[in-house]
Amino acid sequence: MEIALRQPGREGPAPGAAPLAVALDDVSISFAVKGRPVFKAVAPTSLHVGDGEFVAIVGPTGCGKSTLLNATAGLLKPAGGRVAIFGEPLAGLNAKAGYLFQQDALMPWKTALDNVAIALEIGGARRADTLAQGRDWLARVGLARFTDRYPHELSGGQRKRVALAQVLVRDPKILLMDEPFGPLDAQTRQIMGTLLLRLWAQDRKAVMFVTHDLEEAIALSDRVVIMSAGPEARIIGNFPIDLARPRDTADIRLDPRFHQLHREIWNQLKAEVAKTYGEEMA
Repeated sequence: MEIALRQPGREGPAPGAAPLAVALDDVSISFAVKGRPVFKAVAPTSLHVGDGEFVAIVGPTGCGKSTLLNATAGLLKPAGGRVAIFGEPLAGLNAKAGYLFQQDALMPWKTALDNVAIALEIGGARRADTLAQGRDWLARVGLARFTDRYPHELSGGQRKRVALAQVLVRDPKILLMDEPFGPLDAQTRQIMGTLLLRLWAQDRKAVMFVTHDLEEAIALSDRVVIMSAGPEARIIGNFPIDLARPRDTADIRLDPRFHQLHREIWNQLKAEVAKTYGEEMA
């Protein structure tokens, strides 16, 4: 299989091209818990993401997918290795990244418009400007008529759209997404996936997208990487997704090539999933 000829995770621009948006080189991550041995969550592993590339990360529960995102965001410091953002070593928080979590961070006492606008206001932008940009982004995600609604007045899918606008209004160069559509029903997830691809196609940000849903990973991404079961997880698989763009995340699932890719990736992923469930049962 072609993947065996590549070093997992190190795909990206050719030598001489623009700097990688994200370069995790031999990054290892450990956690110290008082009174217990150090927990080695991620063994030295590498992942390169090119500028404009959409990379999905899949793997068993607890394998360190979110941990890699947190290292890229600057929320935790690796025990070893190097994190570089557009060619520069990362020190502190990653100011070039926007982070969309599984649970939205909307403030219940603020309207949809104010929840989006505050993402700019904390940076010192003028109120009039933040409201104008907030309205523009709510329109882009299909919520132009819901600017004055509070989170409890919105459906789960609508709240997720507000959260997406809240992140994108800052125009981050890198988008980190940790199971962002996980709480949604299957139909809404597909709608949100197609919306995300439409917005992404406008300026092609670098994306690191963590998901447990292999079909979602294939439907959205340019490349799917697989992490092994933890502890001391690492990247063990790297599959380019050669499906044509633009894509509809529902229609693309009918493509024979989609099913072929699913079989190839699952053949490697299922062994790691089995390891995790076997340990839990034991």
